[in-house]
Amino acid sequence: MYPDVHCTGDGAVCQLVAGEGEINAGLSTFALTLSPEFNLSHTYWLIAGDAGINPEVATVGSVTFAQFAVQVALQYEIDAREKPKNFSTGYIPQGSTSITQYPQYIYGTEAFELNDALRQHAIAFARTAQLNDTASAQAYRAQYTGDPSFAPALAPPSVVGCDTATSDNWFSGALLADAFANFTKLVTNGSATYCTTQQEDNAVLEALLRGQLARRTDFSRVIHMRTGSDFDRPPPGVSVAENLFYNDGGYDAAITNLYVAGIKVVEGILNGWNNTFERGVGPRNYVGDIFGSLGGTPSFGPGSIFDGAGAPVVPLDSQCTH
Repeated sequence: MYPDVHCTGDGAVCQLVAGEGEINAGLSTFALTLSPEFNLSHTYWLIAGDAGINPEVATVGSVTFAQFAVQVALQYEIDAREKPKNFSTGYIPQGSTSITQYPQYIYGTEAFELNDALRQHAIAFARTAQLNDTASAQAYRAQYTGDPSFAPALAPPSVVGCDTATSDNWFSGALLADAFANFTKLVTNGSATYCTTQQEDNAVLEALLRGQLARRTDFSRVIHMRTGSDFDRPPPGVSVAENLFYNDGGYDAAITNLYVAGIKVVEGILNGWNNTFERGVGPRNYVGDIFGSLGGTPSFGPGSIFDGAGAPVVPLDSQCTH
């Protein structure tokens, strides 16, 4: 659907529209990483899009930067009408028999951790932006008055560090949102705080991680940014269906702030290229997937399956001979 990559005249900054949903976004991103038209070995990646947002953590129009991304729908699913009576949700970690048991079947895309030192640079750059707010966003968030747990929803847009959940399912309602928030904490060993939900980013991150294994990208140079366009659960007195179908009052503010904050991050990296960003921002935390594919020991999950050494990297001169 989006066959072109748009670049500035000098090629310093490019934009890819990856398409919506995990399959579209993952394949588009991986195709770019393998393209001979680009040298991406020192490229910074700003993943940017709007998202659902948790009113217990932040508000619509806010700009969020994630350290953790969790693929929350990669679970067993039982229709909620048929789930065991003692289960609070019909989603169960794969290979497990309890909603509190860590997944026993691990595919590798369940969770990613990004470079927090780089994230802090991005947050600082974004906080220099004058964020936009709209009358429709203000009216939308005002509906959340009356419940103390929704106090963050009533604030004006701000820049927040919190984590993201990937699901092809566009979900709504407190029961599903709480179930996925709990899974986000479970799969990251309690480290992540779920605040945004989107349909693409674990697939994009897997493409960029595989790009590094192919010596095409640097996963430590990835920044995750999402702006809140709608709340993931309804306000008091509003049905889940109404919230899903009709409450999109934060969309305009989210789209505007995606650019307003995002351009500050891009400009910050360009302006600081010689002094800081060309050589890279060294991470102080684990960076990579649940397998330890890039080396080191994950701060979540069962530990590195490569004994901390990382997955074998394919030599650049290797060829298939059969």
